[in-house]
Amino acid sequence: MARVKRGVTAHAKHKKVLKQAKGFYGRRKNTIRTAKAAVDRSKQYATRDRKVKKRNFRALWIQRINAAVREHGLTYGRFIDGLAKAGIEVDRKVLSDIAIHEPEAFAALCEQAKTALAYLKDSEFPNAYERAVGEKRAA
Repeated sequence: MARVKRGVTAHAKHKKVLKQAKGFYGRRKNTIRTAKAAVDRSKQYATRDRKVKKRNFRALWIQRINAAVREHGLTYGRFIDGLAKAGIEVDRKVLSDIAIHEPEAFAALCEQAKTALAYLKDSEFPNAYERAVGEKRAA
């Protein structure tokens, strides 16, 4: 059997790791032992942060919706509750986008949420509709 020398594959592996460590600080970019540890750690961070990114964006959308909704006299929680009671199923990403780019459409959504909340609270609070919409309902 022929003798197998691994110099070529070892060099290729080292090159691959060092290529991934390009731009790292200090020895981490050019010493194979530290570079390998740094690359492994960076992959762990990347995996973790892909999940964190989703959380951060959802939080951002909620903050934007909350800010836009407060201009119409609602809070975020009551707005979402009103949309659910009105049967409007729009996700937070789209709501955030509508709030930024189409304020008129967002105002209409706010009004629908208000009326849905007022109609469903009618038995508890008789004048809830008037407070929400500003007009008296025909009896």
